Amino acid sequence: MQDWNPALYLQFEAERTRPAAELAARVNHPFAARISDLGCGPGNSTALLHETWPDAVITGLDNSCAMLEKARSALPDCRFEQADIARWQPPVKQDVIYANASLQWLSNHRTLFPQLADQLAESGVLAVQMPDNWQEPTHALMRQAANELGNPPAGREALLSPNEYYDLLTNEGCRVDIWRTTYFHVMPSHRAIIEWLSSTGLRPYLAGLDAIQQEAFLERYHKLLQQAYPTQKDGNVLMLFPRLFIVARKA
Repeated sequence: MQDWNPALYLQFEAERTRPAAELAARVNHPFAARISDLGCGPGNSTALLHETWPDAVITGLDNSCAMLEKARSALPDCRFEQADIARWQPPVKQDVIYANASLQWLSNHRTLFPQLADQLAESGVLAVQMPDNWQEPTHALMRQAANELGNPPAGREALLSPNEYYDLLTNEGCRVDIWRTTYFHVMPSHRAIIEWLSSTGLRPYLAGLDAIQQEAFLERYHKLLQQAYPTQKDGNVLMLFPRLFIVARKA
């Protein structure tokens, strides 16, 4: 699969940064000194952490060289490392482990979340935001289009239930706050929905296709989106985007 495209990802920077800011606002750890940003991408979420904790040692981790290069150029005062966050273990316990729109790409959350909680210092906070749109038309129709064209569905798995995340983290000695927010993003067209998803959810579906297959897939997907999302009276389209938030504090 090709590397992530920072410019394409940041095309909708304001919409992508909004949940990151709302997650950071709920951390409530004024004296955090060691912070890790898991799946930092181009650094838009890391910048929020740096603004909130300017004196902390903040390390952004990602597996994309292109994303890390963009983040380093934007935030020279922060550290950035290439890493597989599924196997990540910091040299010292962290005051804040922050993961905005990254952990949904990883499998085996029943093992992953206890592992992350174990990396927290006393009173440390694990703050997670994950798109919870696996059953939304945006993602269900990807799977449908792939099946119709004879391609196996790709991409990430469905999240666990909030109850399961709660039990996993309370079993690790955390106090847990969970909530779910649905954003209604105003998109200028159905094609704009595809542009949004081309840098994220569509990547695994397009990775194994040649140019002709990609065109056929995207045309079918576009027709399905037109059927699922009505055009508003002003010509825009509302894309529903549910997100699951989890803030767990180590007791």
